[in-house]
Amino acid sequence: MAGRPSTDHLQHRQGARLAAQLRSLREHKGLSRMQLAEAAGISPRTLERIETAATTAPGLFTVAALAGPLGVSLDDLVAGASTAGTPGIVSAGYEGRSIEDFVQALAGSGVRTVADVRLNAISRKKGFSKSRLTAALAEAGIGYRHLPALGNPKDNRPPFWEGRPAEGREVFRRLLAHDPAPDALEELFTLAARQSVAVLCFEQDEERCHRKVICDIARTDHGLDVGALPM
Repeated sequence: MAGRPSTDHLQHRQGARLAAQLRSLREHKGLSRMQLAEAAGISPRTLERIETAATTAPGLFTVAALAGPLGVSLDDLVAGASTAGTPGIVSAGYEGRSIEDFVQALAGSGVRTVADVRLNAISRKKGFSKSRLTAALAEAGIGYRHLPALGNPKDNRPPFWEGRPAEGREVFRRLLAHDPAPDALEELFTLAARQSVAVLCFEQDEERCHRKVICDIARTDHGLDVGALPM
């Protein structure tokens, strides 16, 4: 049926989520890939293929063997790979993160789409400019949308840099009433009502970022769940 994702596409997304979940759990346990493979009784090459999503349909017994050393149940692993997070907004700043850590945190939180609210989707930080970020997210089965209409203009950035964020937020809130921002907000909130969407900008602390205004509107005006990306 038109508009439905293919079985291959769904399998790829599930495999990518499982890969990110396994990497995150393994690193949290402080295990190397070799150590986890040995504990699970599988080859390091097999684990590498699963963790890099080179294989999107690992055998059930292989996944079960990995669950034990990672301290989770098979049901937890399967559920994490098969379903995305609950609909709503995840406030996500990439300050202080590597692209690998950032993408793993998104996948572990069940994020299905990243909405980039930077005015210009470029960054001096490796991996966070538009093309490379899109590619890294795609490998984890996460979509990307750039919404420059929700970016903070350059002349409203000094208040955030100079410790006057409330002033900057008030200016930005007024700007959101003018085209093309309302259409971009509608696009974002409609998507977030169906799936988990990360609102991305640089600052780790939402209080120092214009995205707080977007998150506040999502929560108070649209009744959407809003959370923060775990560190």
